[in-house]
Amino acid sequence: MTQNLGLPGVRLLPSAPPLSGGLADRYGRRATDMRLSVIDKCNLRCTYCMPADGMAWLPKQMLMTAEEIVRIVRVGVEILGVEELRLTGGEPLVRKDLEYVIGAVHAACPSLPISMTTNAIGLDGRAQGLRDAGLSRINISLDSIHPETFAALTRRPMLDRVLAGIRAADDAGLGPIKINAVLLRGVNDHEAADLLEWSVGNGYELRFIEHMPLDGDHAWKKEKMITAEEIRVGVAARFVLTPDPEERGGSPAERYEVRRRGSGPDEPPLGRVGLISSVTEPFCAACTRTRVTAEGRIRSCLFSHEETDLLGIMREGASDEQIAQRWREAMWGKPRAHGSDSVGLSSPDYVQPERTMSAIGG
Repeated sequence: MTQNLGLPGVRLLPSAPPLSGGLADRYGRRATDMRLSVIDKCNLRCTYCMPADGMAWLPKQMLMTAEEIVRIVRVGVEILGVEELRLTGGEPLVRKDLEYVIGAVHAACPSLPISMTTNAIGLDGRAQGLRDAGLSRINISLDSIHPETFAALTRRPMLDRVLAGIRAADDAGLGPIKINAVLLRGVNDHEAADLLEWSVGNGYELRFIEHMPLDGDHAWKKEKMITAEEIRVGVAARFVLTPDPEERGGSPAERYEVRRRGSGPDEPPLGRVGLISSVTEPFCAACTRTRVTAEGRIRSCLFSHEETDLLGIMREGASDEQIAQRWREAMWGKPRAHGSDSVGLSSPDYVQPERTMSAIGG
């Protein structure tokens, strides 16, 4: 059976990138959602992301400074039409000047929504300060609410610290809080309904994310991945999922309203759940994302094999418009789908990028 790769259907010409305007590509998409990594380090070692040890971190001088981050964001917003910013890592909270970074970005672009993806370790002492600095909302990675499973997945016994961070984010008003979870076969896939129960019971929106071939050990196997369809089936004994009436737009998550099985048809939903199915039900045609790594390189696609250096030309004295044009050129070359026009991520012909998720910044 042929897989639907979610491909853009029309190739647009001319062949040369535009000299003005936003971040367009050859297939009619426009990137307005910036994912920017502030650091490559992380204090967990999740099995689906990083090796147990042996990671070589970027030296400090290669990382963007706070001022360089602000300039790249400002160019994106003022010249290229970026409408929202998500800070990523590594783990953003490892960066000690994170509050200053967020405050400086907020001061430069006060109308820009700033969200962040984090593992929440240490968030309990920083959530209010981040909110005061200008952080709008938060996504928190949590693959299990059971201590033993959490420790097996992350190689760290820190579930209590994550839960404390989530409570602090809630208290600080960093909502709506979204919980990101990756299910692995034989590890935590049997806990899907428990995690959904916990999430909707606390007013959080759970996002199940298919395990993608971006792991540090390059050991990803299709057989280990729990698909979006398996997740739907896995929670069906306890919950009924119905498509969310709101338009999906460029969101990576297909959202569903969650009701308890056996409830009446007029009963309001308990909450919502999203499925991010990059492998089996890709959404490349609607992609609106542009990614900036911690050393200031543009990736037009999460699965790209190529990057474009912005930080280097910035440090050499490039003007804002020169930076913007280099960025346009990088996004003009965005692949049609998944870093390849003809195969899906689960194809034996797919070649995994050398850089891991933690180094890319999801």
